[in-house]
Amino acid sequence: MIRAALEAGRAANRIYHGGFEVHTKGDDSPVTTADHVAEEIILRHLAQHAPDLGVIAEEQAAAGNLPPVGAEFFLVDPLDGTKEFIHRRGDFTVNIALVRAGVPALGVVYAPASGQLYAGNVPAGSALRATLDPLDPVAGALQPMRVRSLPAAGVTAVASRSHRTPETDAYLAGYAVADLVAVGSSLKFCLVAAGEADLYPRLGPTMEWDTAAGHAVLSAAGGHVMAPGGEPLRYGKPQFRNTWFVASGAFVPQALAS
Repeated sequence: MIRAALEAGRAANRIYHGGFEVHTKGDDSPVTTADHVAEEIILRHLAQHAPDLGVIAEEQAAAGNLPPVGAEFFLVDPLDGTKEFIHRRGDFTVNIALVRAGVPALGVVYAPASGQLYAGNVPAGSALRATLDPLDPVAGALQPMRVRSLPAAGVTAVASRSHRTPETDAYLAGYAVADLVAVGSSLKFCLVAAGEADLYPRLGPTMEWDTAAGHAVLSAAGGHVMAPGGEPLRYGKPQFRNTWFVASGAFVPQALAS
């Protein structure tokens, strides 16, 4: 999964620094050449190494290809944060997750523009990160990471750069927020996992491929991702659509209403 993410990220980075066209999908969201190229690379890797497992990938899904999956399957977002990519803000990511029985078990998140790599093995309780050369990423020098204890001065919250909602602001009003960081893509999960933030509420629509890899990284680092009613966010839902959720570090967050 790491090798697939790095190769896909390298291809996306070349397109990012070159020229690309932007198109609009049926749901009015943008898509670029990089989305398709990265997804093709990842699907090739997964077919080679895990041919018996189903794969739900964003661009395939947009084309109407939602194959049946069993209890164990992959979720792929080849370029999370396409708006950040288009506006050349840098915080876009490649995301690959393995789901087992509704729970993200393995996850890889790679930010090609900065070379930040995050990986999580939930059963092993192992979360790792590395900073790689964006032009020639080679997996290695992975260091362990862990969520931090809640700071006495208040939480550092992360929120979507492109999808902030009034509901998010209302939820955050229930906390002593020492700092609020706006960042795109699944990097929000990773900042919490790395102990650089504490809370990430997402009170807006997402798909399972948007969140599964970051969810796995955060869970492996000791964090939580809670759906409304305080239940853990689960995967394999109808049409692979998520409910609202709140991700947190070393504390259980205020529950969202069911």
